Amino acid sequence: MPPVAAAVCNSIASTKNENGECIIKKVQKDTTIREDKLPDMTECYKSLLQSLGENPEREGLLKTPERASKAMLFFTKGYSQSVEEVLNDAIFTEDHDEMVLVKDIEMFSMCEHHMVPFYGKVSIAYLPQGKILGLSKLARIVEIFSRRLQVQERMTKQIAQAVFDAVNPAGVAVFIEGVHMCMVMRGVQKINSKTITCTTLGSFKEDSKLRKEFLHLVQN
Repeated sequence: MPPVAAAVCNSIASTKNENGECIIKKVQKDTTIREDKLPDMTECYKSLLQSLGENPEREGLLKTPERASKAMLFFTKGYSQSVEEVLNDAIFTEDHDEMVLVKDIEMFSMCEHHMVPFYGKVSIAYLPQGKILGLSKLARIVEIFSRRLQVQERMTKQIAQAVFDAVNPAGVAVFIEGVHMCMVMRGVQKINSKTITCTTLGSFKEDSKLRKEFLHLVQN
């Protein structure tokens, strides 16, 4: 580990997770493990190019297998991240019990059925019960679950459950509007179609007025 990173680990308590493990060390370890897969992935992409009838040795494609491998590791970096590490103690005591809403968080993911992108916007609301999250952490939770092979329906539930588990609020609501390239580039090729999913937990599920207020704020 570089000396600067080691110094940070030794001097800043907030960089350790609940097990006392330095988050910087763990992230570096996870990154190294994933990068170790690059040679095998590169060979797979070379084989794929050949299967398509291309010549992976021609100038324009010489570095494409490696570039594609690195890109795929980035697209799926959520596999090496956890909510606990990303929150990193950014949970604060606060006497606030009204709705907190962060809307239109940009989201990019990969459809697990065809391995092509889908993208859109995520809106997250929760009702605190004495604990609040740093606002940027909501966006980071989205990143964790979107940077994987996904389906929008499952991702919506995962984000909602992660927020619920993090601060035990009275309720959580997540609304996602996505555009799926598997419906745009192939198959039915409907370029204007959008997919909307919504998950509600706690008060948002039980109180129709609260749920209606959330949807009104998100869609207007």
